[in-house]
Amino acid sequence: MVVRQETHPGTGAGGMPEPFRAAVADMRAARMRPEVLCEEMPAPQRIAPWASALSADVTVDGTDVGTGRIILLHDPAGNDAWEGTFRCVAYVRAEIDPELITDPMLAAVGWSWLTEALDAHGASYAAASGTVTRVATESFGGMGDEEATAQLELRASWTPVEDEDGSLGMAAHVEAWGELLCTTVGLPPVPEGVTAMPSRRGQRGQ
Repeated sequence: MVVRQETHPGTGAGGMPEPFRAAVADMRAARMRPEVLCEEMPAPQRIAPWASALSADVTVDGTDVGTGRIILLHDPAGNDAWEGTFRCVAYVRAEIDPELITDPMLAAVGWSWLTEALDAHGASYAAASGTVTRVATESFGGMGDEEATAQLELRASWTPVEDEDGSLGMAAHVEAWGELLCTTVGLPPVPEGVTAMPSRRGQRGQ
């Protein structure tokens, strides 16, 4: 899987902190379902001194049904709001059945998909926060023949926590984000005992 590393202008690649280098290498080891097509994207340069980012599209039968991105931020000096020196920032958007848009539990369920995916992949985290937004679109006038559409958007951030070996386990965090994408678009879970394969774009990037 390809991961692009971005830094503030003037910060040389040669000075990359080893913890960040190891975390990025672990991101590359993440394994995704074949429906999730990952590729590198420019990471923001003003939030933290070091950042790496991935974007992804979920494609079913040749149609893109969801999209998302995940960014790993690192500030060696620490950040009180993060409660650590690393922070994951994720975004997911997916088409949903318009009839679901009025479900009062939809936002809470959407958030639970994130926390359950992190727990299922053994991704330790702290200080999670975010929003779940429901968007409904109806057309009128000359566009009145178009069907109503609905989307679910989830924005979240959390602090990855080191395990006993001192690793952040970033592969697990990326895989949990990939699972969130698939759950949001309505794909069934991968059956137990079946191994998800790396994304096709990631394979080409290697």
